[in-house]
Amino acid sequence: MSNILLTQDTGKIIGPVAKLLGYIMEGIFYVLDKIGIPNIGLAIILFTVVIYLLLMPLTIKQQKFSKLSAKMNPELQAIQAKYKNKKDNDSMMAMNMETKAVYAKYGVSPSGSCVQLLIQMPILLALYRVIGNVPAYVSKVKEAFFPLVDKLIEQKGSLEFIQNFSNAKMFAKQFENENFIGGVTSYVQNTFVDVLNRASSAEWISLKDNFSSLSADIDNTVSLLDKYNNFLGLNMSNTPAYTFHEARQTGSYLMIIAAFSIPVLAAVTQWINVKLMPQQDTQSSNGNDQQNAMMQSMKTMNMVMPIMSAVLCYTLPTGMGFYWVVGAVVRSIQQIVINKHIDKIDLDELIKKNEEKAKKKMEKAGVRANQMSAYANMNTKSMASKASTRPSITQEEKDEMVKKSTEYYNKNAKPGSMMSKANMVRQYNEKNNKK
Repeated sequence: MSNILLTQDTGKIIGPVAKLLGYIMEGIFYVLDKIGIPNIGLAIILFTVVIYLLLMPLTIKQQKFSKLSAKMNPELQAIQAKYKNKKDNDSMMAMNMETKAVYAKYGVSPSGSCVQLLIQMPILLALYRVIGNVPAYVSKVKEAFFPLVDKLIEQKGSLEFIQNFSNAKMFAKQFENENFIGGVTSYVQNTFVDVLNRASSAEWISLKDNFSSLSADIDNTVSLLDKYNNFLGLNMSNTPAYTFHEARQTGSYLMIIAAFSIPVLAAVTQWINVKLMPQQDTQSSNGNDQQNAMMQSMKTMNMVMPIMSAVLCYTLPTGMGFYWVVGAVVRSIQQIVINKHIDKIDLDELIKKNEEKAKKKMEKAGVRANQMSAYANMNTKSMASKASTRPSITQEEKDEMVKKSTEYYNKNAKPGSMMSKANMVRQYNEKNNKK
């Protein structure tokens, strides 16, 4: 158990992806340490650039899909308008066939964009796990907490003290875990590191005041963490909200500006990012109500996202907000490059090639379709011929069969049954009719 980092994400999907990204982050930090600039802020910049470069092929496919979607959207809307009030099975099948033909013509899949997003989602979520818990994935940063953590664990009352830290509630389950209660060394160490990694500057000072015998170890750990976390005057582990609160108490206007710089930059870069994304026309008169409503919702979301980015980055650790800003800048640069690349593509030529591919596929499918059609016709003719050989029944024969069936049920009706009661009513009506 001693070699297991229990603070790493243990999810079945996100966990392995986060571990892989953690290796990349550790490699970057290792190189920075070797050249004498071991800094988490700088590592986040390089890490973000590397990840988005790796995601570049998926991003290009996604943007190409958006461009082609914008071009083929009028054709899809025309098909929807054509079958707007037709709900019968034949019309629905015809609409689906025509829609598939349009997608085939442009060489895209209806689920193409969703698949790309599904691939990217675990990667982006894993990024937050790594950046939000750097010591779990970067051994050099984790080493900064030792030997302080080992000595702190042995101090009486240290557990109760760190459990009062502002972010300790995040790890309540770890404190209650049987491994922690049982004193599994690695688990206890990692839980202490988790809490201390999110401790504010004021909490580090209070820790030093309450455990004066560990002053030298606390100073050494804080010094190393400051060296790793400080970037452009900002501590990557503190939230902008805390930095603002601390700066207001000390009267440092420069730090107040710095505290708001990350949330503001997050909102601005996110807004630029949205503006660079390919936008579809929400005022198209040919679109159906459902599609127009969806596009309007997307437009509203694009307006709200920058505000959400600012709010989240104000409350999250600065390192996370810093990644958000850097990520938005990298995406914006990517988007400009991708837009220029896609603008150079001759879409008409691409569509022509896709039409040829679709035609070949249809020809192959058409052979099977003709075979199935012939088989279906053969079965239909066979059934029709069997039906034609059956002797026809005259109306008199039908009446006689109904009469015999009625007489049978009349004779065999049980006393008190619904059938016997129905017979009584029938007989009463017949007598009255005779009169």
